[in-house]
Amino acid sequence: MSPDLANRPASQDYAPGTGKTWTTVTHSPEETLEVGRRLARQLTPPCVILLEGELGAGKTTLTKGIVEGLGAARQEDVTSPTFALVHEYGAGSVYHVDLYRVESIAELETLGLDDFLGGNAIVLVEWGEKLGRSFEVPALRIRLEYAGEDHRRVTVESPTRNP
Repeated sequence: MSPDLANRPASQDYAPGTGKTWTTVTHSPEETLEVGRRLARQLTPPCVILLEGELGAGKTTLTKGIVEGLGAARQEDVTSPTFALVHEYGAGSVYHVDLYRVESIAELETLGLDDFLGGNAIVLVEWGEKLGRSFEVPALRIRLEYAGEDHRRVTVESPTRNP
């Protein structure tokens, strides 16, 4: 585990609405999973998490850690919903949405995101930049960027106002 990640307390308050930004660099998929597990400890529903980054940047890997950290599913049971568009974990407590293939507002509206957000769930949205809107529930914006072969820069932004 990287020194930055190992030294950051699990209780660091970067939950939605705190107005804080936090950045770390992970050096392996396992470290990215651990960042997700630590983030999960800060989340309470309802909440939306917008995941942004290039293909292969680690959005699904981070999501696996978050879902596992929430106790909604084991990491190996979490898969990218690129073709299904939405996966549900923990009997509706966590929704994992992938907007990669969504190309229009009409397609976006057919997903029923408002239904997920209106409930008492945590909604993780890959390609969250495609939403381009604010939410009635607390939100986090997480940007994943390549920082080397297996290295990822993970930036967690918790705006005081929803993105």
